[in-house]
Amino acid sequence: MNASRNRTRRMDQPNTDVIQGTLDLLILKTLSLQPMHGFGIARRVEDISRGVFKVNPGSLLVALQRLERQGWLDAEWRQTENARRAKFYTLTRAGRKQLDFETADWRRRANAVARLLSAEG
Repeated sequence: MNASRNRTRRMDQPNTDVIQGTLDLLILKTLSLQPMHGFGIARRVEDISRGVFKVNPGSLLVALQRLERQGWLDAEWRQTENARRAKFYTLTRAGRKQLDFETADWRRRANAVARLLSAEG
């Protein structure tokens, strides 16, 4: 998230930053659909969110390395549909368990925010 950009963002400019702390969840969910390379993950997140979220490539790379170290992702080099070499990521069994945990946690938090936003006097 870019704090300085948010301070100067006008009300008519939509915020496309991934919500802080949710990038891991978005990556795990995207990879639960199919193995993918980094660029594909970023594009899929943007497509599924209908442009609401855009993933910073630098943040994505750091997150993928961290998730791989955690044992939540496996990675291997393959050729893309464009005959380029790219590192493809696959969700591991531990990654699926983490996805379940993070999904439940996100729903709990989203419900709490919804209750706060609908609270009256």
